[in-house]
Amino acid sequence: MRFFLGLVVAICGLLASAQQKMASQPISAGGRFVDVTAALGIHFQYLSSHVSKHYLIETMGAGVALFDYDNDGRLDVFLVNGAPLSDPTPKGAIPQKSGPPYWNRLYHQKRDGTFEDVTEKAGLPGTGYGMGVAVGDYDNDGFEDLYVTAYGGNKLYHNNGDGSFTDVTEKAGVGGSGWSTSAAWVDLDNDGLLDLVVLRYVQWDFDDIWCGEHREGYRAYCHPDLFQPITPLVYHQDGNGHFTEVSSKVGISKPGKGLGIALADYDRDGHVDIVLANDSMLEFLYRNKGDGTFEEVGLLSQIAVDANGRTFAGMGVDFADYNNDGLPDIVITDLSNQMYALYKNGGDGSFSYDSFTSGLGRMTLPHSGWGVRFFDFDNDGWKDLLVAQGHDLDTVELNYPNLHYRETMLLARNTGKGFVDVSAESGGVFHEAFVGRGLAIGDIDNDGRLDAVVTSNDGPIHILHNETPPRNHWLILKLVGHKSNRDAIGAEVKLVTSNGAQFATVTTAGSYLSASDKRVHFGLGADAGAERVEIHWPSGIIQTLKQVRGDQILQVEEPSPPAVERAPPK
Repeated sequence: MRFFLGLVVAICGLLASAQQKMASQPISAGGRFVDVTAALGIHFQYLSSHVSKHYLIETMGAGVALFDYDNDGRLDVFLVNGAPLSDPTPKGAIPQKSGPPYWNRLYHQKRDGTFEDVTEKAGLPGTGYGMGVAVGDYDNDGFEDLYVTAYGGNKLYHNNGDGSFTDVTEKAGVGGSGWSTSAAWVDLDNDGLLDLVVLRYVQWDFDDIWCGEHREGYRAYCHPDLFQPITPLVYHQDGNGHFTEVSSKVGISKPGKGLGIALADYDRDGHVDIVLANDSMLEFLYRNKGDGTFEEVGLLSQIAVDANGRTFAGMGVDFADYNNDGLPDIVITDLSNQMYALYKNGGDGSFSYDSFTSGLGRMTLPHSGWGVRFFDFDNDGWKDLLVAQGHDLDTVELNYPNLHYRETMLLARNTGKGFVDVSAESGGVFHEAFVGRGLAIGDIDNDGRLDAVVTSNDGPIHILHNETPPRNHWLILKLVGHKSNRDAIGAEVKLVTSNGAQFATVTTAGSYLSASDKRVHFGLGADAGAERVEIHWPSGIIQTLKQVRGDQILQVEEPSPPAVERAPPK
């Protein structure tokens, strides 16, 4: 008990010190975001089918994807849905969708900026109790394909290029098993073909386990500690539309309780690495050894636990350079009373726990976070943070009145010296409490300001339109690989302005159960353009563009070797 009290005092002291430090810094204005879901014509309700038995699966969903499935230059929205549960649900059962209310949904963006439901035409109602979605052009035909995870089996949908999708799961060999959560498309061995990493949560079935107090209204969802971890699934593509499960062969095989996955080259060796958010156990960082295999270095790199050496409920994750030093950093969300974990890359293969000094710990200690992304909402050249929040226990307020099941979202502005909570001043949508889960980022209306789609558990989605006054310039790059995978996933981009350099990795993964726009966005601040853009393609080709005009969406094709240096087309 004395140790615990001492630990609490130490944490409070560190938070107070960080708060004083942050208070001495100038506080920047927030953004302006407007919930435009209904105005855009999207009416969707995620159905998790809560029943009195309190099955753990009810707490998790669901994911969302922002992607351009028909190549018209406008982002579309794909939403994952649940399935009905009986009370009780028999052990060994695989829930199935019973009709349109439980369908997954694809919304196509029309020329006027509104959306139309094209689910039936596209062939995407789906099956099973859905969880997450991953986006990637796995066959390099120029059209984005979908991988949808679920409890009891996943689905790979091939984009036919005519507005429809075909279920090719059986042919591809990627159906999986168990309870799958987040997934990521990534070229593990740089052969120009996307592979697939699929996380699974725990070894779980519909057992009637009572957790919580044995009195009416106090039955709770069981803690993940009651269930055993399980290995992820890793599918290597052979080039003929078929995949082979190779988790043991490539070394991505430690049993975990995986909920979030993100990609970046943290040690700057030219090979993309993978971070996994695990629930209530060690977090994993898989270092790419460059020979097609990986080694897990979470403890060695100091991202496996928090500053006190304790595990936490890792849920959402992102992997990006928030302090513009050229080194990808990591953020992992978790439950209330744990504070979100921010790990600053030290450049020597290790990370330091930066939640205290950055101000993130102070603002997140009472909250529970899921979907999370670094993004520059005001185009000032610093990556900010958006987090979907909400507890997993619908009974949490009975035992902890200071905590809440439904929570507002968090918008944390990056001042260049730390993070400041600007949620309250950034629009009415940040005053609305709901059970936040998935989160995807992308510029929905192509105006240079990043927007977001956020899902809620057993509730509607929220489309956040970024209406922050356009005081700064921006640049969006759409990379097209040729020797590399066509999506250029894993490519690294360095952009230089008069204020210094920024860095980004091309990826659709990150957050929680969700997939964001693959296009790379940079805020340029007061600069009307970039002095230089340097692209390190997964193939090893290095391409440099000089004097790139801002305030445009620029498509960049991977050149033939050797590397080239040129000015972009006007």
